[in-house]
Amino acid sequence: MEFKDMQPATLAAQAGGAIDMQSGGVVPSIQPSTTFARDRDYDPLNAANTYARDHNDVVRQAESVLAQLEGGSEALLFPSGMAAVAALFRTVPNGGRVVVQSGIYWGTTKWIREFCERREVEMCEVDASDAEALAGACAEGAAHLVWIESPSNPWLKTVDIARAAEAAHGAGALLVVDGTAATPVLSKPLEHGADMVMHSATKAINGHSDVLGGVLVTRDGHAVWDEIRNDRASAGAVMGPFEAWLLLRGMRTLPLRVERMCQNAMQVAEFLADHPQVEDVLYPGLKSHAGHELAKVQMQGGFGFLMSFLVKGGREEALKVAGRLNLFHRATSLGGVESLVEHRHTIEPHTGIPENLLRISVGIEDAGDLIADLGQALGQ
Repeated sequence: MEFKDMQPATLAAQAGGAIDMQSGGVVPSIQPSTTFARDRDYDPLNAANTYARDHNDVVRQAESVLAQLEGGSEALLFPSGMAAVAALFRTVPNGGRVVVQSGIYWGTTKWIREFCERREVEMCEVDASDAEALAGACAEGAAHLVWIESPSNPWLKTVDIARAAEAAHGAGALLVVDGTAATPVLSKPLEHGADMVMHSATKAINGHSDVLGGVLVTRDGHAVWDEIRNDRASAGAVMGPFEAWLLLRGMRTLPLRVERMCQNAMQVAEFLADHPQVEDVLYPGLKSHAGHELAKVQMQGGFGFLMSFLVKGGREEALKVAGRLNLFHRATSLGGVESLVEHRHTIEPHTGIPENLLRISVGIEDAGDLIADLGQALGQ
C-alpha cells in the first residue's frame, strides 16, 4: 500500500515515509549544507542536489506530504504565507485582471491592492460567499486569477468552491483558495474544482507558533505553476532546512491536533451562542450560521478552530473581556496548540470590522477550562 493511498492521519504521522535511510532513523534528517559536491568528472554526487536555494531534501519531503494531504500533484513551500501569495500574483501580467474576495485576511487584501496599483492590474473585490455576486464579477470580463478564502478570516464566511470554480473558469481564470482556516484535514478545495490551494503554514499546519511558512499546492501542472516554480528558485523565496524540518515535525500531529481543536471549538461556540453577554457568534459549525449547510458539504471532520464573537456593550466591553482572559493569550495569529484572542478592530480599524468583535483561535487545551475562562471573562 502506497502512502498516497493512506488516510491523512497515517500519512502525516509517518511523514510520508520519510525515514533516513542512511542512519535508519525514523525521524527525517536535516542537511544544512548550502552547496553540494561533484565528483572528479564534475558530475553531482547526488543528481537531485547542487545548491540549497532550490535543492533541499527536507523541503521536498514536507512538500510531498502536503501535496498528498491536499490530493494535489505538487506543492511548493515558501518562507511565509505572504511570500506564497506574492509568488502567485506575480504571474499576473501588467494590465491584467483579478477577482478577489472581500472581507478576508487584511494582510492579503492590503498586499494585493498595492500590487495591483503598481502593476496597473484591475482588481475586483466581491463578497464571494454570495455565489451570484461572484459569478457576476467573473462575468464582467476575462481574468487571470480568482482568489477566495473559506472559511474567511475574521468573518468566517463559507464560499461555494465548486460554483466559484465554475465562475472562474468561465472567465478564463484559475481559482485559488486560501484554506488556512480549514487545513487539508478538513477541506480539500482541489476536489471541488479549485486549481490551487494556499496555506499559511505558520498556522495550524505547523501548529506550534514557532515557524513561518507558506505553501501552494496545485491540482495539475500548468504554465502558471511552472512560472511560480522557476520564479521561486530564481528569486530565492525558499524555506530553510531547519524551518522545513520543524514544519514536517509539526505536520506529524496535524490530524490529531485539528480533531481536538474542532471538538473544543464546537463546545466553545455553543457556550458563547447561549451566553447573555454575547451578541452573535460567527462559526460555521453552528446551525444558525449562514454557511453551515455548505460547510457540512465542504468540510469533513469538523468546522475548524477559528471563530469570532460580538460582545454586548461595544469596544470598551470587548477589550475588558479580552483583558480578563487568562488561558487565551492576547496575541496575533491562529492555529497553534495554545488558544489565542485578538481584538481585530485594534489591528485593522480601517476595514469596517466591528469594534466589539473578538476573534479566537481555539487550541488543544481542555474544553471545560477554556469555557470556564470565557465564562469568568464575560461574567457568569
